[in-house]
Amino acid sequence: MAYVMVDVESDGPIPGDFSMICFGAVIVEPELNRTFYGKLKPISDAFIPEALAVSGFTRDECLLFDDPKTVMEEFHEWVTLNCKGRILFVSDNNGFDWQFINWYFYHFIEKNPFGFSSTNLGSLYKGLQKDTFVNFKHLRKTKHTHHPVDDARGNAEALLQMKEMGLTISFS
Repeated sequence: MAYVMVDVESDGPIPGDFSMICFGAVIVEPELNRTFYGKLKPISDAFIPEALAVSGFTRDECLLFDDPKTVMEEFHEWVTLNCKGRILFVSDNNGFDWQFINWYFYHFIEKNPFGFSSTNLGSLYKGLQKDTFVNFKHLRKTKHTHHPVDDARGNAEALLQMKEMGLTISFS
């Protein structure tokens, strides 16, 4: 089983009407050295300036990014080459991150290596602590910068800390 931590930056709240600007992924394992980073050209003329600003990119910069179909094909290849067996999508905010990754996979290449589900990192921690009010973010080592690889790495570090705390996960 492989755990892939993913983080997405976008220029709006939903895929299709708005665009995924960039995303990062990290294979969850002690080394955290297998990463993917994609920057995608907008698919819509619509964008919310405040949402785009979180990514640190301007609209003009985004217009020069890579073709979304190509990026999703490359991500699919990276996931399937780096992961064996069942592949689990994990993120800090899977309701947000998952919707973009899943929509882009199916819209552009008609398949998703993660299947039809995702896991929320915060919910794992809440269950581990048996407290719906706790937050895992203090377990990150890498600073949360809104660069999606940094943020995915920090979240992967938190998941590895949860393993040390007794959460059962296995690496393939």
